[in-house]
Amino acid sequence: MEISELIPGLPDEIGRECLLRLPFDAFRTAHAVCKIWKHDVESPTFHRLRKSAGLSRPVVALVLSDPPPIAAAANAKCYFPSPLLYRIALFEPATGAWSSPPMIPGCPHGLPLFCQLAAVGRELVVIGGWDPRTWAATDEVHVYDLVSGVWRRGARMPGPRRSFFACTAAAERRVVFVAGGHDESKNALRSALAYDVAADAWVPLPDMVRPRDECRGVFAGGAFRVVGGYPTEAQGQFSRSVEAFDLAAWRWGAVEERGRLEEAASPRACVVGGEGKLYMCGEAGEVTVLEEGGEGRWQRLAELPRDLRAALQMVAWEEGLMVLGSGVHGGTQVAYVLDLGHQERKGLKWRKVELPREYSGHVHAGCCFQI
Repeated sequence: MEISELIPGLPDEIGRECLLRLPFDAFRTAHAVCKIWKHDVESPTFHRLRKSAGLSRPVVALVLSDPPPIAAAANAKCYFPSPLLYRIALFEPATGAWSSPPMIPGCPHGLPLFCQLAAVGRELVVIGGWDPRTWAATDEVHVYDLVSGVWRRGARMPGPRRSFFACTAAAERRVVFVAGGHDESKNALRSALAYDVAADAWVPLPDMVRPRDECRGVFAGGAFRVVGGYPTEAQGQFSRSVEAFDLAAWRWGAVEERGRLEEAASPRACVVGGEGKLYMCGEAGEVTVLEEGGEGRWQRLAELPRDLRAALQMVAWEEGLMVLGSGVHGGTQVAYVLDLGHQERKGLKWRKVELPREYSGHVHAGCCFQI
């Protein structure tokens, strides 16, 4: 029998109010209940209503390793050069709940090592990285729909197979940007690309002014900004400069030599949060913030907890920051959340996040989406 009501016996307005209040990790189940629920939870109108009613929540997506090393058995058919298996973990700051999407079909060895992760609407996009069996760079793209719970393969990333590139998303435009990194001969790259997630198509962007390896990508103020990095001849000597690609003008602006980065160091823990503010974890053990229109002056926001000093990763959303890392390289993984809210900065306090053992591995990449 065909169901014509969202919830039999209730007006659709009330039925929809019930669906709007589902936690995000229940959407996959709701999607499979019946055609009318599937149509509703897939609808952009449904998610706009959820957001306007204040029911959407930030969810942090992380690429992390399983905590115990995975040793290859003596009689195994495949050899694993890497002892780690990487996967995606999802964390909801409001509830402290952790969950994991299913593994990518056909990828039993986990995500590519050093892959990049971006959030576009209700989808997570995994780009590039190294094949965990051979350590060869890959140009593969995988897209996960958080509502249907289904993975699909995206169009391969064109051009040279790059590693350690800048990657970020303009969520409202449903576009992921890629720039820099290095090719398979370790040459730093100037080239840049844009991936239209809905059209499953790549578009080349003009080259950056400078080649940038191990750079960071952020999107703010209508521009794709590529932060830091270094050229081939200056391995590991990070620049403080930034280049910004203006989407409206379709060109790169002048190189900003100083001011955008507080220090010449790896910009891995550099993110954009609410209102276009740029946050960064400094080597002095503190989080600093650069506000748009702030004349390039960084301000101290908060001191990092003492057990957060090495291998730092940071993710930001409208009213909060999450920092993950350890006290020393190779140490125990910890995570903290800083609730920015509407409090005075002097009253900000870190909240330690409970890490279940299965989510206590090393974090390589992260992003945040609102659902």
